[in-house]
Amino acid sequence: MAAGSGATTATGAAAGTGEQKDEYVKPFTPEKAKEIIMSLQQPAVFCNMVFDWPAQHWTAEHLSKVLHGKQIRFRMGMKSTDTVPQFETSCSYVEATLEEFLTWNCDHSSISGPFIDYDYSKFWAYADYKYVVSLFEDKTDIFQDVIWSDFGFRGRNGRESTLWIGSLGAHTPCHLDSYGCNLVFQVQGRKRWHLFPPEDTPLLYPTRIPYEESSVFSKVNVVNPDVKRFPQFQKARRHVVTLSPGQVLFVPRHWWHYVESIDPVTVSINSWIELEEDHQARVEEAITRMLVCALKTAEDPHSTRAWLNPTEVEETSHEVNCRYLNRAVSALFDHYRTSKTAEVQALRTNGEHMKKEEFNVHTLMEVEQTGSQNLTLGTVGEQAASPFGPDLVPVLPSSEAPPAETGGMFKNDGKGFVGKDGEHFDKLHFTKKQRMVSGRENEIVEQIVSYSTMAPSQTFISTDDLLDCLVNPQVTKIVAQLLIQGRSL
Repeated sequence: MAAGSGATTATGAAAGTGEQKDEYVKPFTPEKAKEIIMSLQQPAVFCNMVFDWPAQHWTAEHLSKVLHGKQIRFRMGMKSTDTVPQFETSCSYVEATLEEFLTWNCDHSSISGPFIDYDYSKFWAYADYKYVVSLFEDKTDIFQDVIWSDFGFRGRNGRESTLWIGSLGAHTPCHLDSYGCNLVFQVQGRKRWHLFPPEDTPLLYPTRIPYEESSVFSKVNVVNPDVKRFPQFQKARRHVVTLSPGQVLFVPRHWWHYVESIDPVTVSINSWIELEEDHQARVEEAITRMLVCALKTAEDPHSTRAWLNPTEVEETSHEVNCRYLNRAVSALFDHYRTSKTAEVQALRTNGEHMKKEEFNVHTLMEVEQTGSQNLTLGTVGEQAASPFGPDLVPVLPSSEAPPAETGGMFKNDGKGFVGKDGEHFDKLHFTKKQRMVSGRENEIVEQIVSYSTMAPSQTFISTDDLLDCLVNPQVTKIVAQLLIQGRSL
């Protein structure tokens, strides 16, 4: 399927006749698109859904005129590839305008200004996680250029969106988002996405250092993995897709992703969609925040630079984190006590006996599991036709090995196209982002064994080693459930 293929027309005008096409028809109604998004358990690409969005013209050059003179923070990273991921704590940062970025990116011969110390042949630049509501604070009309309501999310537009502008090689380290699912609209240039399913979490060697709320990072550089240090990663099921302008990628909850720009300039717009399971995820995040901040601050009370992500600028005191945890737990209980969710109704209709006063962790777990079973397209074939077709293409597992260098590219044969309420913890609309990772005990054991046999002579255990165990996503899930159960007795 070619990128940028034309949408279906209502008039059926023949191509090449010179006749003006009167009307474009989108392949999915907003209701159907939302049904797919809320049901699908694998990444997929929507085509022909955004051809009439004004935001399709948000190229870097266009935005440089709209944001003329506005200072934007760019993350600077090395184009050379190491086996160690380039986390944001190891990058440098530059304050510059989009005009200065484009000059540096396009005219490599004579560079001055903020980028003067960064050789284009060696560095990439990334203006990532730029909240549209902050960038265009005095131009609020521009929020209407982004129309997520076409995907069934009424009222959602640029106000709940994030902008990404990068040069060739710019990328985010492999991570999963604790909250929500993700919709990504590719505006300019192409980006390659490497995705891994939630069940492969033990194989990705998760870590919370550097710490950032709602981001679980992988210790593995997935495009240049150190298989001696991380042997289990070889079993991970990589899905690869090259996202082209005009396409929208759906990333389901808890799918790992590494994203790299493969064209000279790339522009993307995304929005994280809240999900029912986020209530427990916030409790898990609060537990993680408290443990990481307590141990790392005790280790070095004078510096957070080495372990706190630059995007995480909030207080890390134990008192603040205690309040954060308590608000997260209270919000979860308030939600389940006051809302008559579809999952609870499903439990009752399925013959499960649940008295209102028997509110405990088992109820929450049953609700989660029932909801997941009812919303999985893996078994929907018996009930309805597959949603996949020319305008919705699944991202399939890749049989190709990762390139040896960042500049190396997978061949693209066409098949690859596949409200903020004031509460401190509720950051979905304006920060980075449940189907929680299911237990694969044998893989966890194998991972532990691989750690122990990796370097037999290494007996020193660091604070980070301990945290990798204490705040492993599967561990914090159990801790959160025990905590919720204890409060509900």
